[in-house]
Amino acid sequence: QVQLVESGGGLVQAGGSLRLSCAASGRTLSSRAMGWFRQAPGKEREFVAAINWNGGNTAYAEFVKGRFTISRDNAKNTVYLQMNSLKPEDTAVYYCATSLGNIATTRSYHYDYWGQGTQVTVSS
Repeated sequence: QVQLVESGGGLVQAGGSLRLSCAASGRTLSSRAMGWFRQAPGKEREFVAAINWNGGNTAYAEFVKGRFTISRDNAKNTVYLQMNSLKPEDTAVYYCATSLGNIATTRSYHYDYWGQGTQVTVSS
């Protein structure tokens, strides 16, 4: 069984930065791609960013390109999401997830294990 625990969320002013972390336990995930998704109140969950098994390939949603950076440290079994130039519309619960494969993918049905989420609130 894999457990994913997100941290690093909080309240920040528009234009500020946050760094989310997702620590995995129960099994090494160095062979799996990882992803970040988010869900705002009243909206469906949406893809944010993904990274392949060795960090050599990444994918981003258009609305975060140039502002967010996904990275991973396989030695620590941890994936990160650096979020810069935050906007009020980035307010959501952010979830990390493990992919069924080793290639970065944007589709939520390609992911099997999910964390409990961390709240990010951006004030205007």
